[in-house]
Amino acid sequence: MAPAQQASPPPILTVLATTLVAPSPSAGAAPPESSLPLTFFDVFWLNLPPVERVFFYRLAADADIPTILSNLKTSLAKALSAYYPLAGRLRLTPGTADRYEIHYQPGDAVTFTVAEYHGDVDVDELAVDRPREITRIAPLAPPLPKGGAVLALQATVMRRGLAIGMAVHHAACDGATSTRFLHAWAAASTGAIEPPRPVIDRTLVKDPTGLYDVFVKAKPTAGEMDRVKTWEHRLLATFTLSNEDIQRVKDVIASEAERRGAPPPRCSSLVATFGFMWSCHQRAKDDVGSTGGDPTYLLFPVDHRSRMKPPVPDEYLAPAPPLPRRPRRPCHPAAARARPEYPPPVVATTASTPVRHHLLPTPPGPAPLAGAPPPPVDPAGHAIPPPREPAPSTHRRWLPPPPRPRAPPPPADPA
Repeated sequence: MAPAQQASPPPILTVLATTLVAPSPSAGAAPPESSLPLTFFDVFWLNLPPVERVFFYRLAADADIPTILSNLKTSLAKALSAYYPLAGRLRLTPGTADRYEIHYQPGDAVTFTVAEYHGDVDVDELAVDRPREITRIAPLAPPLPKGGAVLALQATVMRRGLAIGMAVHHAACDGATSTRFLHAWAAASTGAIEPPRPVIDRTLVKDPTGLYDVFVKAKPTAGEMDRVKTWEHRLLATFTLSNEDIQRVKDVIASEAERRGAPPPRCSSLVATFGFMWSCHQRAKDDVGSTGGDPTYLLFPVDHRSRMKPPVPDEYLAPAPPLPRRPRRPCHPAAARARPEYPPPVVATTASTPVRHHLLPTPPGPAPLAGAPPPPVDPAGHAIPPPREPAPSTHRRWLPPPPRPRAPPPPADPA
């Protein structure tokens, strides 16, 4: 007799409606059909999962939920009129074998889902620092629809609050650009002054030496990235490093350099935090049976907009020209995180209070993640311009490698 199959857990939310939101006409005309070719900076992200972000808002007990949801949908169409490529589709450029583009044509739209969270779950139960099951938060971010979509959005109604989920393909834009899109959505929703419109011109990035051909062949696959294989039994928690904690990490590095007889390395707070975080990640992996001693690497991009020649505008709509940094040696001790960031006021009601922003871990399956948390808003509810992504550091590694034992020379030939 075949064993009974274990029943799947019940869904934690119910989808109430899924609609397609197209860019609203600007100056009486719909955005024109256009194709944005991927540059050698963009193609790096082609096979990686989307960036998934979740924003929590508190709502007053008497908040008019239907009006809020209707306003979100209407203002989304207005924001997309400036960011219309995000309604397009990622595709192989016709007539080519390895050239890709984001193609937009009138009629393309972004999927906007409205859902309701099951049970009596309060928004403050999820927007906290203590450990929470990822399975309770992950469904708040929508999946990217098949067919090359680069953006999807979801609004989930909860007790005393609302969650706004976002999934965006990193080949379409980076964290800074997606945050500017959120600011444009917030401005359209609240009636604030529209922020600067994006610069939609990828000819600004020149490729005189043919780097695209190199990058497209070397682009990573989903299997090459260290990703969460499943969300089941996984927890999400927030840890804060104080100035004293970071200083202790720096002191450990300085002591190790002194022990090796090396000059103290340059160790910024960012380097100390990343190093401590990566070290804790590796120790956690070793505790679950991973093979220890093998080199592992932390890879992250940096924003080169202002360092291009000529410089690329901050409003450039694309992934920021990145320089992936991979240390030559595993990082030294280290697990931290930045303090909570507050989302822009997308919810147009004076009763709403932004609570917390979460960047979800990479999901299972072929779909990807990334992103930079958005900055806070001012007391008037206007989005503060986002900071740039970290500038490239001239510091390449923490410490010089320890001397390796040399093999003894072979015996001399008697002849």
